Amino acid sequence: MHRFFIIVFLFLGPIVAKAQELDCEVTVNSDQVNQTNQQIFRTLERSLNDFVNKNKWTNRVYGENERVSARMFITVTEYEADRFEASIQIQSSRPVYNTSYETSVFNYKDNALNFLYQEFEPLVYNPNSFDSNLIGVISYYVYIILGLDADTYSLQGGDEYYRLAQNIVTQAQGTNFGGWAQQTGERTRFELVDNLLSNTFKEYRIAMYNYHRKGMDVLADNNSTGKQVIAGSLRLFETLIKRRPNAFLIQTFFDAKAEEISNIFSDGPKVDIVKLKESLNKVAPFYSTTWNEISY
Repeated sequence: MHRFFIIVFLFLGPIVAKAQELDCEVTVNSDQVNQTNQQIFRTLERSLNDFVNKNKWTNRVYGENERVSARMFITVTEYEADRFEASIQIQSSRPVYNTSYETSVFNYKDNALNFLYQEFEPLVYNPNSFDSNLIGVISYYVYIILGLDADTYSLQGGDEYYRLAQNIVTQAQGTNFGGWAQQTGERTRFELVDNLLSNTFKEYRIAMYNYHRKGMDVLADNNSTGKQVIAGSLRLFETLIKRRPNAFLIQTFFDAKAEEISNIFSDGPKVDIVKLKESLNKVAPFYSTTWNEISY
């Protein structure tokens, strides 16, 4: 019997070791472009799927079941010759312990995706140079996705990934492509990763860890405790808004979590809904309609 398991392990080992970090579906939508020949968009879509899913982004060994689930939706709004104007929507999720449920971790739209691309052009990421805005933007969001996922499993677990994303931002400075500027308050790629690495916004990352690892992952075994921890993690944002009332990261958190939060607290063991709603309306008033739906 032991020999059987050793043989199976040796057979499967190389396969597991080769598993990449992401299980990501990339979609390129060109409906807004008046272009008869759609082949270049299909080629771009296939190339991007291969680029994201087959590239080795870290030195970590990921098992097949550890790959991070994600989606990228690229909507092309203008196309001429090799020039593209587009937006990109990025979504990622992770499984909740002891359930078949996937919880949304990141749901973000970047409207400043412009790039040059020729059909069948190889997409190769070089961490030492900024050769293509398309490659730069996609690689940046790969590391943001990996960093946020790591933050949900260990406190500040995403640091190494955020630094890799920050390196791309640094390389992009001085280019003519939008979305990389250092101006604060503009909600650029610079600001997103800068905030993630800044101690000024530490409550966001503490909340990410507590909400997922100590809250969501506990719900199946102890629903009441899980809810209390989730409610407590949401109150952390009250401290953050006192320091930074319009914090970029608060918006990104609730863009991913608003509907889920409403569902969690509208079912099962009771918590103090009045205080919860007061807190949610204070930290995320832009989702007040969703918070008003919370009931039991």
